[in-house]
Amino acid sequence: MKRTRLKRRGGLGRTAEQLVWLAGGLAQSGSRIEDHYWETQLAKLIDETLADNDEEVLNAALDHLYSADARAYDDLADNIESRAECAAGSLAEHDVVLIAAPVLAWSRYRIPAANIPAAVLANLRVHLQAHVLAKGARLSVADFLFSPDQLPQGYCSTAEFAKVICGAAAENLDLHIDTDGMPETAQFLSDTRYLLAAVAVPRGGALFRWQEPDGTRDGALEQWRAQGGACLTPLLPGCAVDLVLPDSYFAASRAADKDSRPYSVRASVAFLATTLETPAASLRAVVAPFWDRNLEEYRIGFTARGRDAVVHGVVWPLLGAEDETTDCVAQIETVLRESGLTDVVSLEHHFPLEYCDDCGAPLYPSPEGEVVHAEMPEEQGVQAPRHLH
Repeated sequence: MKRTRLKRRGGLGRTAEQLVWLAGGLAQSGSRIEDHYWETQLAKLIDETLADNDEEVLNAALDHLYSADARAYDDLADNIESRAECAAGSLAEHDVVLIAAPVLAWSRYRIPAANIPAAVLANLRVHLQAHVLAKGARLSVADFLFSPDQLPQGYCSTAEFAKVICGAAAENLDLHIDTDGMPETAQFLSDTRYLLAAVAVPRGGALFRWQEPDGTRDGALEQWRAQGGACLTPLLPGCAVDLVLPDSYFAASRAADKDSRPYSVRASVAFLATTLETPAASLRAVVAPFWDRNLEEYRIGFTARGRDAVVHGVVWPLLGAEDETTDCVAQIETVLRESGLTDVVSLEHHFPLEYCDDCGAPLYPSPEGEVVHAEMPEEQGVQAPRHLH
């Protein structure tokens, strides 16, 4: 997930000032032993702030550092994320961490977010322990496949959820999710679903398979895609799926955000080729940058080759430190051409970050250099989502 900060008015409170000072000290540290001092102090103050459910203090400190000190901002963000997903040090005898196993999916139908049957949950537990986690690690798996709208919102909510599921992991018990009052899931052609779990090991022990001498990330991902995919695919009927490597919560979420961009483009091409009954080579893509104060994202408008009407669109958001100097256009063009398109138009004009006033969908670039609503031809008669997530 992209770390994007919006500047807020008003001065910093005492706790936010202390967080800023500690993060600045860590950023300027010249040794590992000094790092340890600053990190210990940061961990204590972050844990207190998370326990107080004071999200605004954390955001205020991050907002200040985002424009004032990029290195200190990254250090503070890393430490806040770490304390949140590790349950703010609530378990004294174990190292614990909340993990996510993202699943990329696309479908012409609704992508479900659903309860996981007990038998499937048991199989997922087996494959996580066999292929993703270190030998002897304890595990808790949540019995629900979450949509992005249903994930814990903010650092404090993440820490609260992590405390519960990490406590269950220490007991080697799975976690039942009460779905009463859970937010509705927005409908997109391409989206991500999240299997959430937690792992617990004795202090100082290895958490993941790739921390062991004979393990690698690539090997874990290959086995998880094969074995975990066989368990998860039946939960997403009518969907094409791809699995992202399970990892600590925030790292896995960012990996899913990154992988979902090319996945969404490929899904869009496959959807259009099927719906319009035309080969990918008969499609045209128009790529353009969209700006607010800064470059925020690229949008891709799809047309039939030789026609100007935009029939579908994809958003390619900027992530992390990406900006106008990052060659995202080349990445997008590579994915499009690998998907079978030969006609790719790249526009350089700064387009405004506009959305449809009626339905809220993004507006996409047309071959004439205008921003327009993507509309499927009426004769296709499909009820498809208007854009990809």
